[in-house]
Amino acid sequence: NERVACAYRSTRAMFRMGAMSASSKVLLRRSLAGSSSAPRRAAAARRAVVVSANGANSVDASRGSAYDCECCPPGSPFLFRLPNTRFASVSTRSAASSSPSVLASAVPSDVPSAAEELVDYLNNSWTSFHATAESARMLTEAGFTRLSERDEWALKPGGRYFFTRNMSSIVAFAVGEKYEPGNGFNIIGAHTDSPCPKLKPVSAVKKGGFLGVGVQTYGGGLWHTWFDRDLSVAGRVLLRRGKNKGRTSHELVRVARPIIRIPTLAIHLDRNVNTEGFKLNTETHLAPLLSTAIKGELEAETSGGKAEEDEKKKEKKKPAHHPLLLAVLAEELDCDPGEIVDFELEVCDTQPSVIGGAAREFIYSGRLDNLASSFCALKALLDAGGGGSLANETGVRMIALFDNEEVGSDSTAGAGGTVVADALRRAINALRGDSKAEGLFERTARNSFLVSADMAHALHPNYMDKHESNHQPKMHKGVVVKHNANQRYATTAVTATLFRECAALAEVPTQDFVVRNDMGCGSTIGPILATNLGIRTVDVGVPQLSMHSIREMCGTEDIDICARHFTAFFDNFAEVDSKMDDVDA
Repeated sequence: NERVACAYRSTRAMFRMGAMSASSKVLLRRSLAGSSSAPRRAAAARRAVVVSANGANSVDASRGSAYDCECCPPGSPFLFRLPNTRFASVSTRSAASSSPSVLASAVPSDVPSAAEELVDYLNNSWTSFHATAESARMLTEAGFTRLSERDEWALKPGGRYFFTRNMSSIVAFAVGEKYEPGNGFNIIGAHTDSPCPKLKPVSAVKKGGFLGVGVQTYGGGLWHTWFDRDLSVAGRVLLRRGKNKGRTSHELVRVARPIIRIPTLAIHLDRNVNTEGFKLNTETHLAPLLSTAIKGELEAETSGGKAEEDEKKKEKKKPAHHPLLLAVLAEELDCDPGEIVDFELEVCDTQPSVIGGAAREFIYSGRLDNLASSFCALKALLDAGGGGSLANETGVRMIALFDNEEVGSDSTAGAGGTVVADALRRAINALRGDSKAEGLFERTARNSFLVSADMAHALHPNYMDKHESNHQPKMHKGVVVKHNANQRYATTAVTATLFRECAALAEVPTQDFVVRNDMGCGSTIGPILATNLGIRTVDVGVPQLSMHSIREMCGTEDIDICARHFTAFFDNFAEVDSKMDDVDA
């Protein structure tokens, strides 16, 4: 009720300032009287904000403090402000006319900081290589020590560590100061890869007077969404620089400007496309255009370096990649084209990730599946314990961000590989001290818990029949717990309860999802890791729309909820688990 009164006081202040008409105030009172619950009355108050056409520009911006509220925390849905700058251009008729009031929604409250941080993370993480590098940078800045799998590990309670594999997957962990051998590892797993076209080993394509780039599809993307976008390339390049005396180095590259594009066929040449559907052949239709042949070959000739001149003296053969593409990469890497040995490049969208929506409640971006989960796991690891403190931690907090989930996880850097098992075994051995106790690894595994975090399908308002009626995840309603009787997800009643109890202690909501019986169900790293490690596992995810599109969307509040839920998992799991009987006792 205090919040309702707060919302009403704000609208009353608007009326005094001339930002709400008398008729709107009457409507407000009627709405409040007809609303049966406090949240509905508060919502009615927010909806009643009306800006008069002849007075919208006359309200002084300095009076904006009248909308502030001391009883509601920043970001509260009951707190709203109405800066005039937002409505300075709102006008349907001249101010002199006797036009009716212009209805306008209240300016939304601040975007959660976690959502804004995710946007920055996404914009720095075009590929799994870049996501791993960005995660490593954040961990290093937070005081984590980088380990190498080739070296001996010297670990201690209170220590923070991470390592990478293939520079496309990363494992980080923080050892509690009260850790004892046999105590559990609390793990959040996610993945760094997303569906995309990847350049072929021989990518040079020339046809129809154009230079194209040969690509192969990676994962199950919505490939039609890649057409008519401003595209570029990013990934890992192997270099043999002259200054390094022939030593091969691995360097990341990202060409920020759009250099390639996949044009659609004009409707005049495909009259039935809107009635019969867009029929895509990924081999013949998906090759991006780099340039016209004449212009491309001319540019390559003028941008070549000494190494290229040396190559021309050798026996002529068809190049694996267009010289123009190599020249663009060399410019970004500040090297000679001839020093490029090989590369792993992905086609990427150059449009930045942004906060969007009229109420600034969405994130529009590529790669939300699954960098949103990766970021929330990383943020939780850094924030748990009240800013990362390990003073009261008895276990080990761990995150594992894998590559190759979109193609089955069977790789050295994937969840089907040994990366987590190796990390657990080595950490357990390094921390065991003089303990010679039997079955230390197995006992640790039975005391551990894994959260498999991958994005979930939010209810689509235009395709509501695609969801089972009792399980319709919605945005802003909490992390989704995924269930599947055929073990496409690893969730059980026990693991779901433990995960929800952690959330309840932090007062964050959860939802449930089950796929329809007449539809197929995707899978995650959860069943793979549960099978290989024997660790209790729950499958969860943030609800999103447009999954596997080049441009996806999710809710800003859901990122904040997910980060807080994962933090609560690290903070509260030991307490929650101690209150549940051992199911096998």
